[in-house]
Amino acid sequence: MNRPGKVICVGRNYADHAKELGNDVPKEPLIFLKPQSSVIWNGDAILLPPQSNRVEHEGEIGVVIGRTVRRISADEAQATIESIVAANDVTARDLQKTDSQWTRCKGFDTFCPLGEPGAVPADLSTLTVVTRVNGVEKQRATGADMVFSIPVLISYVSHIMTIEPGDIILTGTPAGIGIISDGDEVEVEIVGVSRVKNPVKTL
Repeated sequence: MNRPGKVICVGRNYADHAKELGNDVPKEPLIFLKPQSSVIWNGDAILLPPQSNRVEHEGEIGVVIGRTVRRISADEAQATIESIVAANDVTARDLQKTDSQWTRCKGFDTFCPLGEPGAVPADLSTLTVVTRVNGVEKQRATGADMVFSIPVLISYVSHIMTIEPGDIILTGTPAGIGIISDGDEVEVEIVGVSRVKNPVKTL
């Protein structure tokens, strides 16, 4: 898989995750971008930057768009998906709490591990994301648990910006986020579809 031109992310798309951070569920999708330079692949190291004392994992279902998409309906959205990827929206949580926007806390190099692309199921709500740290399960949820479904997210983003072939939408993380430290190994799996596993090292 080629490096995506854009990584479009969705915040607070699982009610239990919003609750664990003390936030309300948004009335419409909350989106932000991760830079292309944050992308790494299976086996590459997540590097902990010196600016942060609390870096956390966020396992997510990633959706790779296969064609140019602009102003489409939710009903049209599934046909635009090329593949599904496991993703980790690595976040410097302490910086997220101090910054008024999320470019810094989400944008460090190595903060977007992506797995190999897998098949798109007929029912996107059945996709299951699982995150493990050192083999211990920390997160598990399905597409059915999302506040805004994957087709709704694609439609929403397409009414804001043109989505281009190869762009990826990260669809939010469920409850169970937690700190990762030097020497850990973090795995995000979309069950039966894709996985990404990365060691964690201090920069």
